[in-house]
Amino acid sequence: MTEYQIYHNPRCSKSRQALALLQEHGIEPEQILYLDSAPEQHTLRELLELLGISARELLRKGEAEYKELSLADPSLDDAALISAMHNHPRLIERPIVVRTRTEGKQTQRQAVLGRPPENVLALLA
Repeated sequence: MTEYQIYHNPRCSKSRQALALLQEHGIEPEQILYLDSAPEQHTLRELLELLGISARELLRKGEAEYKELSLADPSLDDAALISAMHNHPRLIERPIVVRTRTEGKQTQRQAVLGRPPENVLALLA
């Protein structure tokens, strides 16, 4: 069994495009509206691990909160950045698509950042 989730912002064109690509391939992912309900810090750590990137790489540097919270400060560690993303979910780069595949007793999870939206196609292979 394979399931998909998309951390989605319906107002974001890249997020809408990634969702449309999945739907064109017959996939109706669970839509997580992360701006309405911010991901818990442990969830953000898990997503970072699946994506294979640092917390700093998941930050949206163009958001007002980035400047207001002085998040460009290189002395801030991942824990501080993850806390900022939890408290200000607009800082989270989007969309994030997660595929969970279960075969027997084994579960495999993968994630990609849908920038560009075509990145989500890697999860379909």
